[in-house]
Amino acid sequence: FSWGGNKDLAALPCLGLILLLWSQGPGVQGQEFQFGPCRVEGIVLQELWEAFWDMKDVVVSELPRLHSDPVPPQEAESCYLIHSLLKFYLNTIFKNYREKAVKFRILRSFSTLANNFVVIMSKLQPSQENEMFPISENARRRFLLFQREFKQLDREVALTKAFGEMDILLTWMETFYQR
Repeated sequence: FSWGGNKDLAALPCLGLILLLWSQGPGVQGQEFQFGPCRVEGIVLQELWEAFWDMKDVVVSELPRLHSDPVPPQEAESCYLIHSLLKFYLNTIFKNYREKAVKFRILRSFSTLANNFVVIMSKLQPSQENEMFPISENARRRFLLFQREFKQLDREVALTKAFGEMDILLTWMETFYQR
């Protein structure tokens, strides 16, 4: 997986993170997220928070929040909403913010978050085999509202705001973290 630039160099942080996650001791491997019927194992939530806080002061924005509803999703809608938001962050935010991360000298934290989101997305799966990601109408509405608010802003402002508001997404994820 590459975020642009020299592919060999860009792949090293991702490969290193994946190897680090796979080599963690048994206590760390047992940690998981349980998003309703979906789960993800082997993620260290503290690492996500540390990367976010390292970037927060650099990318903070004073505009109204994009996540107009900071209340965590209900268990039944969490799988779809988290999946949609992670996919959005990977395909829209991380993909288009890399140059700024280099400019602001926050590339290490940026890469940590992006790589962890890739790992979470790749491991996010329904708890039962042959089960699909359940879609609740409320979760779909919440995601579409977030996406609409993002699109209404200037592109650069929207990217910055989305990064500055990652604490809401991490807080939501934290409510589904099993220790």
